[in-house]
Amino acid sequence: MNKIRKGDEVIVIAGRDKGKRGKVTQRADETRLLVEGVNIVKKHAKPNPMKGITGGIIAKTMSIHQSNVAIFNPSTGKADRVGIKVLEDGNKVRVFKSSGAEIKAA
Repeated sequence: MNKIRKGDEVIVIAGRDKGKRGKVTQRADETRLLVEGVNIVKKHAKPNPMKGITGGIIAKTMSIHQSNVAIFNPSTGKADRVGIKVLEDGNKVRVFKSSGAEIKAA
């Protein structure tokens, strides 16, 4: 079970964009995430008339490692750790470590 999923609001805890918040738009692979507004780089694109690409310098969101983000807890307004709790019926739910409150699925 992934502790950080698509749609979660996260805060960056390490790196160039430390302190920025954003929603997870995609999981690039098992360990990397795409977060909107975080880790934006300038890429030089060659024009490709077959695909309709004009070329030039474009801003692109790159992936960030999941260890550099923490889930954002709206009740405290801070970053929080995620725990997994097993319910009586056998289902697993994600909870905030600080309060024990269940994390709502996006």
